[in-house]
Amino acid sequence: MTKGYLILETGEVFSGTLIGSEKDSTGEVVFNTSMTGYQEIMSDPSYAGQIIVFCYPLIGNYGFNPAGYEGDALHLKGVIMGEACNLPNHYSSEEATHQLLYKLGIAGLADVDTRELVKTIRHHGTVKGFITKDPHHIFVEKEETNWVDVVSTKEQKLYSGYGPHIALIDFGFKKSILNALLKEGCQVTLMPYYTSFGEVQKLNPDGIVFSNGPGNPKTLNARLPEYKKMAETYPSLGICLGHQLLALAFGADTTKLLFGHRGGNHPVKDLKTGKVFITSQNHSYVVSESSIKTNTFKVTHRNINDQTIEGLAHQNLPILSVQFHPEAHPGPEDTHYLFQQFLQNIKEKSGVMSYAIK
Repeated sequence: MTKGYLILETGEVFSGTLIGSEKDSTGEVVFNTSMTGYQEIMSDPSYAGQIIVFCYPLIGNYGFNPAGYEGDALHLKGVIMGEACNLPNHYSSEEATHQLLYKLGIAGLADVDTRELVKTIRHHGTVKGFITKDPHHIFVEKEETNWVDVVSTKEQKLYSGYGPHIALIDFGFKKSILNALLKEGCQVTLMPYYTSFGEVQKLNPDGIVFSNGPGNPKTLNARLPEYKKMAETYPSLGICLGHQLLALAFGADTTKLLFGHRGGNHPVKDLKTGKVFITSQNHSYVVSESSIKTNTFKVTHRNINDQTIEGLAHQNLPILSVQFHPEAHPGPEDTHYLFQQFLQNIKEKSGVMSYAIK
């Protein structure tokens, strides 16, 4: 067992036991409050470039299985946990946490006082950190990376279906978003984030989904005019980063939260019905309240805890966007109805449909 350390840019040092790769690793340190779903969380491309701190004290007790991954690879920079279970007990498990991290060359640190670490992050806000064997290592900040460019598909991929044809713009999509669309019978074409409006026109989809993804949405400012033309032409649904990008494209602004929303237990209120849903979330940035033009967007959902914007609808166009994850995984599926609402928008715009909406 090798002693390891997490060194924060603010000077704090947390000790633990290295698991997985023993190579030094730098990333933005964030925490997730979910009690289950560590495999889906670790494989979510939205965590690219980050070091995840799990609040739940035991990670790995049911192992890792082939069906539980949300991406084709793990893009996170490290994992911090209280206790790592080395002997998982589940019929579908193929490997334990330390085995997976070692195989993929990802740094992990167990036996850490995660309660104190999370308190530190909440105090300072999201900070950069460094996992290392050397407790005297001097933190050096790395250059910013365009993580969307790292995780997005590089070529179009078609998934067959009998229903409406959806262009899924990939900023780091979770497989559960694709599965939710396929479950509704949609034909889906996965497209790179740098896809032009002209390329979408050639495809002539019935609607567009702007996916989740990692990093600061303003990294993609140069692409916003293309996204705006897409959303002005086709019924659109934005999820997480996709929500932020649609807001930016129509003139709103985004701002960074102190330590973000990450977990499967965030209460969100639907302002139309007054109903509160428990949602899955993973983001650092939100749409700024003061930047919303009321003649462009209306706020449809709010976070109960801090009143931040969780959903928008365009006043004149069939555009919906939400900050949370209606496909969940991990977390509750309370808000899956938003996919049906998106498909209803497609139906109303087309006037006639040769396919059925479930």
